[in-house]
Amino acid sequence: MTVTAQRPRVAGGSDFAALNRRITEAGLLRRRPAHYAVRITVVAVALLGGWATFLLVGRSWWTLAVAALLGLVFSQVALVAHDLAHRQVFRTKKSSERAGWLAANVAVGMSYGWWTEKHTRHHNNPNHDDLDPDVQPEVLIWATESAWGRRGLKGFINRHQAGLFFPLLTLLSIDLRISSFKALRQPRMKHRGREASLMGLHLATYVAALLLVLSPLQALAFFAVHHAVFGVYLGMTFAPNHKGMPHPAGNEDYLRKQVLTSRNVTGGRLTDIALGGLNYQIEHHLFPAMPAPNLRRAQPIVQEYCEQAGVPYAQTSLIESYRQALRHLHDVGAPLRLAAQRQRTTR
Repeated sequence: MTVTAQRPRVAGGSDFAALNRRITEAGLLRRRPAHYAVRITVVAVALLGGWATFLLVGRSWWTLAVAALLGLVFSQVALVAHDLAHRQVFRTKKSSERAGWLAANVAVGMSYGWWTEKHTRHHNNPNHDDLDPDVQPEVLIWATESAWGRRGLKGFINRHQAGLFFPLLTLLSIDLRISSFKALRQPRMKHRGREASLMGLHLATYVAALLLVLSPLQALAFFAVHHAVFGVYLGMTFAPNHKGMPHPAGNEDYLRKQVLTSRNVTGGRLTDIALGGLNYQIEHHLFPAMPAPNLRRAQPIVQEYCEQAGVPYAQTSLIESYRQALRHLHDVGAPLRLAAQRQRTTR
């Protein structure tokens, strides 16, 4: 990470306005319909092929391999839904929403509307302790003060959350579904009847397929493997992006608020595909509507601009990004472990 003191010359407007002009002039905000036509077709074929393989294998323990494969495919469908929510695929909200319902509610079984609203709040205030739902204290905590007073199972998890991080990701898929149904019970949610019906269609079809094709024990094992792989893959896609990065004070300008809280992951085309372009997290947060295939081209422009502006630009390997996130979780839980140890010694 290189930081220089020289600031770019801004001809009117904020630092971000000058960067935005460079990106716009490079044509990187234009839609990429051909790319998304190919990508969505490939993902759809993989999804249909996965379920066709499930039917062909039939009542066999080999279906657990199909379950793992479908866990990976479900994650790719979710990444497509992410791009739809940011209107990277379609220009209009109506088209994006309809495609989003198909990808999220029908194919994956998660509320598109609930997730979009939650993700928008994250983008508006990334890593903000009070305003970003992704760092709110729930099972895991990202700030030590959020955990004081927690006891029982929650307290145990927070003391050892670094070691439990990946095992807990196996439950992420289930948590997303539960949160979706809870959100759709709220009157403020738009289209909640339609979304609930589409999620109900997914659930009914999914359960019927498992019970009609597999034995009860095989169905349970399939469900566990499928959702564990889906949860771990999805969590590993989003975890490197902000975890362990600074938490803003709230008075930063747009450029610094987005750049300082984000981390890029280096890698080649395979990394781009595996992470759905979210490895360019800084560029994605600065330009949420930028089509994913353009992020790679935007990256050197943004990095050079940040270096000229003296804004730290974080970029590391995929493995190191997980190390940093886990190290942060471990450090956050350290005072809690020390307090628990003191309690044991005073008894």
